[in-house]
Amino acid sequence: MSEPLLRVRGLTKTFKVAANKAGKNRLRALDGIDLELRRGETLGLVGESGCGKTTLARTLMMLERPDSGTVTWDGADPLALRGKDLLAFRRRVQMVFQDPYASLNARMSAGEIIAEPWRTHRDLYPSAQARTERIRELLDLVGLRAGDAHRYPQEFSGGQRQRIGIARALALNPSVVICDEPVSALDLSVQAQVLNLLDDLQRQIGISYLFISHDLSVVRHVTDRVAVMYLGRIVETGSTDAVFDRPAHPYTEALLSAAPQLAPEARGRRIILQGDVPSPLNAPSGCRFRTRCRHATDICASATPPPATDEHEAGHIAECYHPRTVRAEVPVAAK
Repeated sequence: MSEPLLRVRGLTKTFKVAANKAGKNRLRALDGIDLELRRGETLGLVGESGCGKTTLARTLMMLERPDSGTVTWDGADPLALRGKDLLAFRRRVQMVFQDPYASLNARMSAGEIIAEPWRTHRDLYPSAQARTERIRELLDLVGLRAGDAHRYPQEFSGGQRQRIGIARALALNPSVVICDEPVSALDLSVQAQVLNLLDDLQRQIGISYLFISHDLSVVRHVTDRVAVMYLGRIVETGSTDAVFDRPAHPYTEALLSAAPQLAPEARGRRIILQGDVPSPLNAPSGCRFRTRCRHATDICASATPPPATDEHEAGHIAECYHPRTVRAEVPVAAK
């Protein structure tokens, strides 16, 4: 295994919000996140809406400052960077946004959109000729024509707009691209085109992706490893095959059971979770998932569960007192 390009340890982030009935006004969006991303791999990040996925992405891009924890990009600490050093770091991490209609400026041509990052990073392509040539290269790289540089976003389809967004993300030659639901607003056939494009780009230039998505079928298709997030914590991580074929955490198991299957024989028993997702303002003690878990026992409320390792794969880890391998032997207690 290659050395991680990104390593996150104990990352926390809270926001001050309006107080709830209990008088609490600190929303803990991230609570002790541990994560690794290796060179040239795609790491999927999945979980329910509101679990903190986008907050994590914004924090990794230094758009939000964490309260505590460490972030290491290729051996460097971006939290310690200021001024020109921080500006240089921002070249290395770019984002592709969810909505290809809202993320592009309708008053700018495709070429102007792609070239916009160079207004800040002037030394990358200092001459007009160099910028023009690079725009043509990027358009060709994402499957568009050189003449498309003079067209405006409203003249493109949704898939073509997302290709422009990808070209803009690649304009600064990043080593990591964070894809925040990059195909959720697209038709199914267009989704396949964009996903194949991302895969081709990874093969050509060795870029790494943090791929955030709700669509588990897409995640299984494009990712090498998966991290499952619940209420501000990573509850399970491992290779895509291990997580999908042998889910160790009960939340992951329930999440996968809700995914639609085309083949009737592939459909397992649907696991219906009871209750609502707890508020981050008043998160449960111990295991965050215990109030909805059918396997919870008294120990689950005592403290955050230690990581349990899959006996078949060392990198497959679940934050659970009763991982799948021993769950059937554990009596269920009232929560």
